[in-house]
Amino acid sequence: MRALRILLIVVVILGGLFVIADRVALHFAQGEVADKLKTTENLSATPDVSIKGFPFLTQVASGELDDVEIGIKDYDADTGNSAGDGPRTIRIDDLKAQMKGVDFSGDYSSATATNAAGTATIAYDELLKAAKSEPTQVFTGVTAQVIGLSDGGNGKIKVDVKVSALGQSQTYPVLSTVTVAGDTVKVHADNLPKLVVDLADSRMRSITDFQQTIDQLPGGIKLDSVQAAKSGVEIAVKGSNVKLAG
Repeated sequence: MRALRILLIVVVILGGLFVIADRVALHFAQGEVADKLKTTENLSATPDVSIKGFPFLTQVASGELDDVEIGIKDYDADTGNSAGDGPRTIRIDDLKAQMKGVDFSGDYSSATATNAAGTATIAYDELLKAAKSEPTQVFTGVTAQVIGLSDGGNGKIKVDVKVSALGQSQTYPVLSTVTVAGDTVKVHADNLPKLVVDLADSRMRSITDFQQTIDQLPGGIKLDSVQAAKSGVEIAVKGSNVKLAG
């Protein structure tokens, strides 16, 4: 019985040491991946990296991590605009991605996920930068401009359009549909404000309807879908062979 007790104590101690070693190795790996990702993507702050699964050391031995979660705050995404007639970057408040099947090198200098899926949020004041917020002539003596974006309910964006004529102004709430086409978020008015001249509709739509390209997201992930939410638009992202580092 004494020998059995001694054996059990040894097993418990070794098990505890293994858990400690596993957690230390995990913490080190998460820090290394975060630092490499920060450098690769030229981020202003170190991202959050969480490697899931236990034990971690068995994943290291296999050379593949089962599940890695990445969180990046305030990411400035490229808009692909080099002409100077719009914003060159657009701020993403919260980018989260879950990476599956991550192959990595021994020093974590490179890491590639088989596939990834996540979400990103763009505040309405950021998306407003893509709209015509300066007065634009609709027809003689009448100008219009987008002055605000907000949640319109039921997955719609409410676009506030200010129309001015003869020194008087009126704001029209326009419910709009938001979609994704490739790397571009598009806002399209469901209905336009009724003006005196129907021929102005096409000119009005050039103001109410706008789009914003979002390019070069981390690791090569792509836009998938979008919906209006309370504080901004929520975008689903996905990708394959996504590079976390290297």
